[in-house]
Amino acid sequence: MSILEPTVENIRAAADAIRSGKLVVIPTETVYGLAADATNPAAVRAIFAAKGRPAENPLIVHIAEMKWLDQLVAEVPDYARQLAGTFWPGPLTLVLKKLPHVLSEVTAGLDSVAVRMPSNEVALEIIIQAGVPVAAPSANIFMAVSPTRAEHIGAEITSAAAMIINGGTTLHGLESTVVDCLGEQPKILRPGGISRAQIEEVLGRQLGDASGDRRSPGQYPRHYAPKARVRIVDRLGPDQAGLTFEEPLNPDQVRMDPDFPRAYGAYLYEAFHLFDERGIVEICIQKPPDTPEWEAVWDRLRKASH
Repeated sequence: MSILEPTVENIRAAADAIRSGKLVVIPTETVYGLAADATNPAAVRAIFAAKGRPAENPLIVHIAEMKWLDQLVAEVPDYARQLAGTFWPGPLTLVLKKLPHVLSEVTAGLDSVAVRMPSNEVALEIIIQAGVPVAAPSANIFMAVSPTRAEHIGAEITSAAAMIINGGTTLHGLESTVVDCLGEQPKILRPGGISRAQIEEVLGRQLGDASGDRRSPGQYPRHYAPKARVRIVDRLGPDQAGLTFEEPLNPDQVRMDPDFPRAYGAYLYEAFHLFDERGIVEICIQKPPDTPEWEAVWDRLRKASH
């Protein structure tokens, strides 16, 4: 399947395809998503079939305007509206009480729905023109590394999608932060593109932690994993491939900067894809700093190395 540039005509064609029940790969600011009409049960089931994703794993619904939120959810706490007003569009997902008509296929039978508004202009325009909320998990088979470039899309996904819209390399490279907004105390279910510190600064209070809660995607012990084995080490040896903070000892070592966790996260999946393409069987990762700024990176590394 050819990768299409985001021209006016191709964006319109992608929106038409989604509206007609087909799957389309779209860029977002986090990773590429396998998009479908979130109000079409058959289209949503097609996502699960293409990815080999278990039905117990809920999808994130992507919207294009704030007013769409009230068409999906029954309750929006004041703090959730504050977060949406600050970080939308952007890589923040809010888990909220769903309205009865929201498909159980989307929510994995739960009484909640995960919603976000992407900041990628191509994604937003496709959703606007489709005129429907869009379910769009990462465009890869279940548990594999998410694609951060259109070229990362594998055969299993390309064979199921009507088209792939190219948006270049994604900005954040890691999935969105997911926050449980069902109770009085907001909780992080999955760290991601918006840091805990950023959220706590807006709310003026600390967040709870509910990692492992199945109301969010990405909660399996092993997830976001390349084909190669991933091992976290204190220091890379001269014959090892992977990511280091020191001078590389061979061509399969990539030097990273320990002072920029966001840049590290933006490149992590790119590195996983690169090493897989080279046929590397073991990727060694020098331990990043153990500070709050590295929370999202550590989450992905632990899951990839499980």
